[in-house]
Amino acid sequence: ADIQKRRFEVAREFSKRWNKTLVLKGAFTVVAYGEKLRVSPFSNPGLASGGTGDVLAGIIGGFLAQGIEPFDSASLGVYIHALSGERVKNKLGDQGMMASDLLPEIPKVIKHLRSGGG
Repeated sequence: ADIQKRRFEVAREFSKRWNKTLVLKGAFTVVAYGEKLRVSPFSNPGLASGGTGDVLAGIIGGFLAQGIEPFDSASLGVYIHALSGERVKNKLGDQGMMASDLLPEIPKVIKHLRSGGG
C-alpha cells in the first residue's frame, strides 16, 4: 500500500540507489532512471495475470539486444506491452487475459508504431 501511494518517488529512489533503469509494473506502469521518469498511459487489469511480466521483460530484453539504451528499451517495451494488452482487452475483454494472448499482438503493434501510428 505504501508503494502504491508513492509510486513515482519509490521508482526514482530505487533507480538511484541501484543506478539502474527500473520498471514498476502496475496500473500506469512507471519507468525510472535517476531523475528521468516515464509513465504508461494505460491501466489494464488483464496485464496483472501471471506471465505478463515475463512477456514485458522479453520485449525489453529484445530492445536491449538491439543496442537500445536501457531507459528507452524499458519505456518502449512498456508501451508496446500495454498497447498489445489494450488490443487483447478490446477483443476478449479484461477478464481472463493470459500472457500468451499478448504474443500475436506484439508484432502488429510494432508494425503499427513503425508506420507512424501512436
